[in-house]
Order: sequence, then C-alpha cells, then structure tokens
Amino acid sequence: DIDYIGVDFSEKLIEIAKEKYPKIKFQVADALNLPFPNNYFDKIYSIAVLHHIPSEQFRMQFFKEARRILKPNGFLILTVWKTESKKNLKLFLRDTTLKLTGKLEKGDTFRPWGNKNAERYFHYFSKKELTSLAEQAMFKIIKQGIITNQRGNRKNIYLIIQK
Repeated sequence: DIDYIGVDFSEKLIEIAKEKYPKIKFQVADALNLPFPNNYFDKIYSIAVLHHIPSEQFRMQFFKEARRILKPNGFLILTVWKTESKKNLKLFLRDTTLKLTGKLEKGDTFRPWGNKNAERYFHYFSKKELTSLAEQAMFKIIKQGIITNQRGNRKNIYLIIQK
C-alpha cells in the first residue's frame, strides 16, 4: 500500500496534476517549509527541484527540511540536471558579471524558459557539491551517479541518501 502526496510550489501545476490524477493527493507547498510533521515519510522523491533553489543557504535548508520530515533511516532520492553543452556554457559565462558583483553564486545562471521570452534560475551542480551538501545536513550517501534519458540527450545527477 502506497500513500503518495505530490507537492509543488506552483498552484497551476498542482491544478494540472489534480485534473490528470484525481485519485492522488497533491498539495501546494514550499520545499523549504513543508507542512508535514517530523518523521512523517519513509521516502521523499525530489525530481528536478533543487537546482531551482537559489543560494547555498536555501539549498541547505531544503536538505534540513527533508531530514526533518523523513522517518529515522528514511531515504531521500533526488535528481538535478547535469547540463554540459556549448549553449549552457555560454549562459554560464554570460552571468559571470553577476557573480563578480555578488548577485549570483558560483554555479548560478538563468536559462531560457520554453519558447517564452523569460528566464528561470538554475544552479549547476557537480556531484561533489551535491554530496557535500547532503553530508553537511547529516545524510548518509547510499548511491550517486549519472542517469541518461532513453534518447541519450539529457543527463541528471542522482543521489540516494539516508537519514
């Protein structure tokens, strides 16, 4: 028996999820301040979330909040985008000025959002940085690596960690 709660910061995305999967529980919530009691979940899946959280301080808060709501020996399974392309390198270099002025941290950039004339925040993680944050938040590293989609054109860093 699986009890699943889908969480997103976007009300619109939660509405879409509820329409598409009416029998599943979904809830709007902030990943840095989740409305769940301590030691509540056996597992947490965080897919393509952490790289959209700005500042190392808030990324650490994400790990601490996940640890708070995980049961003892619970697992956090997460992925972040691994983007190594000429296009992404150009974006990364473009934002170097903002880094020098202190407005962005190392690894931060803004990426185009779909076909719109808008950009969204993105943080480039290395496996080392990701595991370091998890260890600082007192998680045990179980497994880490890189996964590629079926077409082979997109990669993610994954991390399986235990409270």
